[in-house]
Amino acid sequence: MKGTQDKKETLKKLIKRLHEGASVDEARKQFKETMADITPTEIAQIEEELVRDGMPLDEVHRLCDVHLALFRESLEKETPLAPSGHPIHILMEEHKAILKFANELVESARNLDESSRMVEHVASAAKHLRESESHYLREENVLFPYLEKHGITQPPAIMWTEHDRIRTMEKDLFGLVDVIRDRISQESTTRIREVASSLTDMLSGHFYKENNVLFPTSLKVMEENEWPDIRRQFDKLGYCPFTPTSATATFGKMVAARSVTVSEGMISFETGSLSKEEVEAILDSLPIEVTFVDKDDRLRYFSQSKEMIFVRTKASIGLQVQRCHPQKSIHIVNTILEDFKSGRRNEATFWINFKGKLVYIRYYPVRNKKGEYLGCVEVTQDVTDIKKLEGERRLMDTT
Repeated sequence: MKGTQDKKETLKKLIKRLHEGASVDEARKQFKETMADITPTEIAQIEEELVRDGMPLDEVHRLCDVHLALFRESLEKETPLAPSGHPIHILMEEHKAILKFANELVESARNLDESSRMVEHVASAAKHLRESESHYLREENVLFPYLEKHGITQPPAIMWTEHDRIRTMEKDLFGLVDVIRDRISQESTTRIREVASSLTDMLSGHFYKENNVLFPTSLKVMEENEWPDIRRQFDKLGYCPFTPTSATATFGKMVAARSVTVSEGMISFETGSLSKEEVEAILDSLPIEVTFVDKDDRLRYFSQSKEMIFVRTKASIGLQVQRCHPQKSIHIVNTILEDFKSGRRNEATFWINFKGKLVYIRYYPVRNKKGEYLGCVEVTQDVTDIKKLEGERRLMDTT
């Protein structure tokens, strides 16, 4: 039997030949003869090696569609990959639901005419697709990072690129639905049929790759004790309205999150760890002023941003906060703090004109996980320029 390394080299040569212009029929024949027993994990590893060998990511992405057509026979599986409640099972069940809505969209769009009889059917299917964003967010922000920690970087990158393509196509679809709801025409019906068909094809191919390459690879490389952590983070991000409740059943033994070893001198948080120097630098780098008053109403901390709006001095640390305000406003301060402590209020906001600036001041109660009051945080921000913003500026536009 051909060894793993030999299979990798043979497949790399095959994919490179496709890249150089070899016919798909020729490649399919060679694949069936020599690579019938290749696994999804090996495919993912080969994609990694192709990128390391210098093949551009967009070329690997383009080839992904081609070589998956060759691998279809060897990748198809009839049995479920994971039990109910497992993150992979949840994602695969959502795939079925999303494809069902996409196919309904195609069928409704096909029967769409200028009488607008099917408009609401189209809109309903599109609404379900709009509700699928949580599915992609869970993959991008939980599953993909776990894969990358195990050295699997290119397949997630390719899948994320496809997510963005899906989002672009869905944005076009939602815009067209708004158009036909307002006024339907032959041009709009033709266009919505085209977009619906293209989107469904895209979803079908994308889900096939995930079900048959990405997910089996995930199950192969990840440790069993990582999946409860992944499920816990899935639960925190939430699910689609159409995610089957049977899919999100209790998964195995949902043990407490594993503790992470923290280096000496670091401060451990639930979502990471930082040094004291990093914490202080982060707070001082923010374009806001942060002040904390403890449960006994004593000023305990203030950040030192580059351009302070209000005067604050270290001499005030430890004083009752009431003594840090003019006499005329103490009753307001006391009312806010009393409301925070009692739970009657969870926010207090003000904005004032101060030395030519529009200053936004917000107060929030700080509570621990038990709901116990720890103090009050004040956030002060100069929003003069923010108030002038119009339109949008994408990250890629930043210079």
